[in-house]
Amino acid sequence: MSIDFKKIHIGELIFKKVTEEQISSQRICAFMKCREEELEKTFNSQSIDTENLLRWSKLLEYDFFRLYTQHLILFAPPSIATRKSAAETNTQLPTFRKNIYTKGMIDYVLKLISDGKKTKLEVVERYGIPKTTLYKWIQKYAEKNK
Repeated sequence: MSIDFKKIHIGELIFKKVTEEQISSQRICAFMKCREEELEKTFNSQSIDTENLLRWSKLLEYDFFRLYTQHLILFAPPSIATRKSAAETNTQLPTFRKNIYTKGMIDYVLKLISDGKKTKLEVVERYGIPKTTLYKWIQKYAEKNK
């Protein structure tokens, strides 16, 4: 399944996962402490609050937050001017060493290149993916597709 990381409709994605897992609405309502009308509202919502998203992630054993992480990696990479090492950053929030590139995100980027929608240089510039990383992906996944 290919996901458009640019336009995330979390309700639809939750509904797809519920359908895949074949979880009854009674079980969901008991876990989420809600009524069936609220389930329908969630499935139709483009966004939901983080507390509910965390509960859905636990219930469905799927990290829905990762979808938003991939969006940030693809569409809001840090600029070179703002990149600092963790030691240079003065923050009370946790810092993370590097970006997480999932298979879905890698497939998305490689499909853009293979379909001719973006060049390698455009991908590097637009998404902030290092050239060496992109070329390793191309080599690794081209070998698998042979």
